[in-house]
Amino acid sequence: MPEKTAVDQPWTQALRELKEQLQALQDSEREHTEALQLLKRQLAETKSSTKSLRTTIGEAFERLHRLLRERQKAMLEELEADTARTLTDIEQKVQRYSQQLRKVQEGAQILQERLAETDRHTFLAGVASLSERLKGKIHETNLTYEDFPTSKYTGPLQYTIWKSLFQDIHPVPAALTLDPGTAHQRLILSDDCTIVAYGNLHPQPLQDSPKRFDVEVSVLGSEAFSSGVHYWEVVVAEKTQWVIGLAHEAASRKGSIQIQPSRGFYCIVMHDGNQYSACTEPWTRLNVRDKLDKVGVFLDYDQGLLIFYNADDMSWLYTFREKFPGKLCSYFSPGQSHANGKNVQPLRINTVRI
Repeated sequence: MPEKTAVDQPWTQALRELKEQLQALQDSEREHTEALQLLKRQLAETKSSTKSLRTTIGEAFERLHRLLRERQKAMLEELEADTARTLTDIEQKVQRYSQQLRKVQEGAQILQERLAETDRHTFLAGVASLSERLKGKIHETNLTYEDFPTSKYTGPLQYTIWKSLFQDIHPVPAALTLDPGTAHQRLILSDDCTIVAYGNLHPQPLQDSPKRFDVEVSVLGSEAFSSGVHYWEVVVAEKTQWVIGLAHEAASRKGSIQIQPSRGFYCIVMHDGNQYSACTEPWTRLNVRDKLDKVGVFLDYDQGLLIFYNADDMSWLYTFREKFPGKLCSYFSPGQSHANGKNVQPLRINTVRI
């Protein structure tokens, strides 16, 4: 076995260090290659997504433009019909009253001629036949005039058009109701099951069942979604705590529940009075500038999209992208009320009425 020389140890150390640096460079190369591949995929997906979104936006606005053009055409045709009907009525009345005026003038001329007769015998001789000659000459003026319906076209025209467009909105804001059979015992529901509040008194004597939440102060909507596109709004004004979103119909309702996708819950939460988060793992803080009054919830089940909006201006809050297994129910938790009067306001399903 050859003896180690004085240079062996430094050589070995240098070799090891170079190999470690090579390994580090190779690791960095691999990581950069993977990062570049990911960025290239994201670049391609972004371009593709942008193209698709341009098409979606274009189609949405074209549909609105088409509806507006159709509504404009219908209103103009209605205006022309009203104008033609009114003008025909006026022209017929002008013709009728012109004829009557001529007869009245003829009768007046006859009477003037008779009254101008100076010979009494001649005057009296013609009086007997005068009534016969005046028949059909006297007409009463019973003119009826209907105002042209200008108010139909000059009133709150934009509001009128908006109401007609509302009939073509899809999805129509859903008039959801709450399922009393799922409500925690401390929750109080309105008679029409559209409002839920936390009752700060004794729990209600409600029969327990696998459907009912027993720890989380929550309630589900009565309708289960398994396909299609849906949208609803929830009024959350003046509250300091709430959770709203979707839950799997088969998700556990017993005991303390972690509100997160792996447990079958897709929700956003308002906490600590003015903080908003998506209930991801861990939570994702939401960028909300002003306190929310209404939250819009949009579900495209088939596309696996659940999107939350500020319903006042439809600004985006958060998107869950999931492959939803099974039926989903809307989820509501008004949070607990406090003795100091905080968070006493209910959650209310906003029914959009036209």
